[in-house]
Amino acid sequence: MLGCLKNPVVVTVEINMNLVALTVIGLISRLWGLSYPRAVVFDEVYYGQFVSLYMKRIFFVDDSGPPFGHMLLALGGYLGGFDGNFLWNRIGAEYSMNVPVWSLRLLPALAGALSVPLAYQVLVELQFSHCAALGAALLILLENSLITQSRFMLLESILIFFILLAVLSYLKFYNLQRDSFFSGSWWFWLLLTGVACSCAVGVKYMGLFTYMLLLTISGIHFWHMIGDRNLSNVSLMCHFLARALALVIIPVAMYLSFFYVHLTLLYRSGPHDQIMTSAFQASLEGGLARITQGQPLEVAYGSQITLRNVLGKPMQCWLHSHTNTYPIRYENGRGSSHQQQVTCYPFKDVNNWWIVKDPGMQQLVVSNPPRPVRHGHIVQLVHGITTRYLNTHDVAAPLSPHSQEVSCYIDYNISMPAQNLWRVEIVNRESDTDVWKTILSEVRFVHVNTSAVLKASGFFGASLPEWGYRQLEVVGEKLSKGYHQSMVWNVEEHRYGKSQEQKEREVELHSPTQMDISKNLSFMAKFTELQWKILTLKNEDTEHKYSSSALDWITMDTNIAYWLHPTSGAQIHLLGNVVTWASANIAALVYACLSLWYLIRRRRKIYDIPEDAWQLWVSAGGICVGGWAVNYLPFFLMEKTLFLYHYLPALTFQILLIPIILQHLGNHLCRSLLLKSMFSALVVAWFSSVYLVYRTFSPVTYGEPSLSVTELKDLRWKDSWNILIQKQ
Repeated sequence: MLGCLKNPVVVTVEINMNLVALTVIGLISRLWGLSYPRAVVFDEVYYGQFVSLYMKRIFFVDDSGPPFGHMLLALGGYLGGFDGNFLWNRIGAEYSMNVPVWSLRLLPALAGALSVPLAYQVLVELQFSHCAALGAALLILLENSLITQSRFMLLESILIFFILLAVLSYLKFYNLQRDSFFSGSWWFWLLLTGVACSCAVGVKYMGLFTYMLLLTISGIHFWHMIGDRNLSNVSLMCHFLARALALVIIPVAMYLSFFYVHLTLLYRSGPHDQIMTSAFQASLEGGLARITQGQPLEVAYGSQITLRNVLGKPMQCWLHSHTNTYPIRYENGRGSSHQQQVTCYPFKDVNNWWIVKDPGMQQLVVSNPPRPVRHGHIVQLVHGITTRYLNTHDVAAPLSPHSQEVSCYIDYNISMPAQNLWRVEIVNRESDTDVWKTILSEVRFVHVNTSAVLKASGFFGASLPEWGYRQLEVVGEKLSKGYHQSMVWNVEEHRYGKSQEQKEREVELHSPTQMDISKNLSFMAKFTELQWKILTLKNEDTEHKYSSSALDWITMDTNIAYWLHPTSGAQIHLLGNVVTWASANIAALVYACLSLWYLIRRRRKIYDIPEDAWQLWVSAGGICVGGWAVNYLPFFLMEKTLFLYHYLPALTFQILLIPIILQHLGNHLCRSLLLKSMFSALVVAWFSSVYLVYRTFSPVTYGEPSLSVTELKDLRWKDSWNILIQKQ
């Protein structure tokens, strides 16, 4: 038993010094002087606001993408002890002492640094030489635009890190599956592929492009496996299920988990609540929840309610009336009913209160026990303050002449009878006997006499003129014109009316509710609503000084000034390494031309390169050229403001292609020793120029040292570049 102690325990570890050196140099290049400048740099003014909201647990919606990237930035703030107290109102604002600048910028910088060794490993797993892999890593290391983007509180470096990690993990998995099915390492790399893909998508939806690429490549590889007669049907099914689990189910589950953590952290009401439904707002601490806590759940005859339009954009608004009437004649000469105005008002007000009345009874209070209103019931809506009934008739609306005017009825003793019966239709009902519920039920009010639906039309046109106090128009719209969310309403505030007398009722309408019934939404309901808002909420696209088109990116005809020192003239720009960008474009062109040449020759049964070299060429193109294409071409279809940094993921794949082309040319086209020597000398000279350009533009990459006016002008290699020259 003690025999095993006679010999020492020996552990052998292999260390790739290339990887170690690249990691150390990458960390130095990205972390050096990370706190400089101690001022807000470009989009830090945007992401910093979200970090502050995380620190204060205040809910927000960002239409640019999922929350995982924001949470990583917030993690940096949390680790640095940031309390969230900073006013992110302008680029260049000096950070106060409570802002942990180094900590906030740390995770993007680490992601940028680790992308250097990841690039090395990707080429190794593609079966290229260590020399080519080292070249790819150094090109990533010396790319000025990637350095700039990774040294600030921005998301692109994190996105690129997870993209490269996903590609590397899949390549390792694919190389292992040749001889070690279902081993521990096989499972590890397959699962890590799915995790990295979900993280990439969770940082920015641009990560979806690479995820789709890897799913496509995986599908092609599995299709080839189906043709392998050595694999049994059971084995193929196990392979399929393993891929489905790792590449579909786990990424979806992780994506949901990002939102779960996001919604768990942000439990307080904030400025972005207004675009969410009343039910969502009521689930947050403070804000609407403070108002609606304790409301009765079921709407009954005699209930006092406020009705919020479900559409909620461009602003939330509530069904509203006041004592003023429509003018007898409008500016265009059309006449009106001269009835009491009904509008949609974007602020909480006592005139937003309505009473749900049973048409067959006169009482305006809730009976004991309450009689709930159900889907299909006929009601009258009585304005709480003026006690006039909601009405519509065959009179043209003020701004929408093809729709009916909605008013509160005034009896002028003329031949215009009241038409104030409305049928309640619960849109999101589960059955035709559903009870109308506070906040949860989304309802339409269908006019019994004319079948018109109560609609807030002011979202689609101008607000009412001065006589309508610039409030939004409400009309009766024919159902034949189609369904729209502006026709749907939900009860937001609700109480059971107890006062029959008008004076007492007015006091009651001004008082808070008393009963205590909770209306919490499930996570899936909140996720579905938030996801829909992220996908559909569009800020007004405004022309930005540094916006650009996708065509400008390839030749780098544009740049972005990230920061300018107020006195010294030191500045930071998003500018790439000109030699690297040009070489990447040439490499893509060479790959396309050579591929076409090889395909034509192979069609003629002429094989210029060995079969294994051809397979290597195709697989490298699938990753690098495919990665560039899927991360670049979709921008031509996007209707959004674009910036140069959107090109960086595509550029990363294109850079990886450069050493692949160089190795291929050296191995297969330079056949003599003299040609190989000359080619090697050219590569060394070319790489020296890459380093020289990196050093030339380092002052505007790192922001120091400050340059003179003459030196700055010398850096304007293209007339389209906007290098900032301060007036002396």
